Amino acid sequence: MSPNYEDRADRFQGYRGLARDVLQKHRIGVWSEVEVINDEGSVFTGVILPRTETADPLHVVVKLTNGYNVGLHVDRIASAREIGYRKAVYKIPEKDFPFDPRKKQVTLLGTGGTIASRLDYRTGAVIPAFTPGELYGAVPELADIANLTTRKLFGVFSENMGPEQYKALALAIGEEIEKGVDGIVVGHGTDTMSHTGAILSFMVQ
Repeated sequence: MSPNYEDRADRFQGYRGLARDVLQKHRIGVWSEVEVINDEGSVFTGVILPRTETADPLHVVVKLTNGYNVGLHVDRIASAREIGYRKAVYKIPEKDFPFDPRKKQVTLLGTGGTIASRLDYRTGAVIPAFTPGELYGAVPELADIANLTTRKLFGVFSENMGPEQYKALALAIGEEIEKGVDGIVVGHGTDTMSHTGAILSFMVQ
């Protein structure tokens, strides 16, 4: 049995602006099996896919029953209805991140956004990676550069970063410096990355 529409926490995952408004208007969302009719009467049947935070706010992406993905412009969607619900369960396979005492120690602090990703060809969805094992599975070349530790501080869209997150991030950077790590990388969404960088330049000395 599919969960109630209001209970689906990820029903608007990656959608914003007019695209989110269209989903809400028709009571459809990410992983909804839908039948969408455009302004020319063409019918599109498939599953609504999640989007990344950098995607434009004017398209709804549907994985059609033939396996292709199509972006439907919000102005051309005449009607849409949910005919089912099929959430994809996906995860990047983890591999043990090798430790090499000759290499530098680097800590990755996660705030949100996609650090590395792979495309799930079955669902068409982007799979984010974060743990050392996931990152090594996605980008094995990392092991040639450094020993990696990760800390996920929070997971927010970059436009939602504020004083509370800046303070937590600055404190975490200070803790890693005190530990004596050789390098610190901050994973951050692209929209306000420069803002956070400027603020941290004053908070972390």
